[in-house]
Amino acid sequence: MIDVRRAEPTDAKAVKRIYECQNAYTSTLQLPFPSLDTWEKRFQNTPDHVYRYVALVDDDIVGELGFELGTSPRRRHVGTFGMGVKDDAQGLGVGSALLKTAIDLADNWLNLKRIELTVYVDNERAITLYKKFGFEIEGESKAYAFRNGSFVNVYHMARVVGHI
Repeated sequence: MIDVRRAEPTDAKAVKRIYECQNAYTSTLQLPFPSLDTWEKRFQNTPDHVYRYVALVDDDIVGELGFELGTSPRRRHVGTFGMGVKDDAQGLGVGSALLKTAIDLADNWLNLKRIELTVYVDNERAITLYKKFGFEIEGESKAYAFRNGSFVNVYHMARVVGHI
C-alpha cells in the first residue's frame, strides 16, 4: 500500500535519496549527487504557494512531488509540479498516488483551472501516466535541457478543467 502525506523538514534526507537514483535525476532537472544541505534548505524555506508531498511504501519514502501555485495575479488559476520516484519503486503506482493527491488539491481545495508540466519526450512511462490523468501535449521545446552530454527536448503538457 502507498501512503501519501505532506512532506516535513525532517524528510529532506529521504528525499535526497530519491534524487540520488539515476532515473530520478535523469528524468528531472536535478543534478547527480544532490547535497543534503540543499534539500534541507528547500524544505525549511518552502514558500506558502508551494506544497510538498511524499509517498511511502512500508514507511519508506519512495516518492516526492512539489506542487507550485502561480503567483502572478493573471496566473493564479495555474499550478505546476515536478516529481521523482526511487528507481526500485518504479511501476508500483507511486507516481499515480502522488498525482492523485496533487489533482485533488488543485480541483477540490485550490479551485485551479489548469495544471502544467514539462516532461522529456523520451520519458514514455511518465507521459503515459500524465495522459492517464487527462494531461495533453500542448507543444514541444527543442534543446530544453542538457542531460548526459546532449541536449534533450521536452513536451509541455497540461490538464485543463472544463476546457474553454
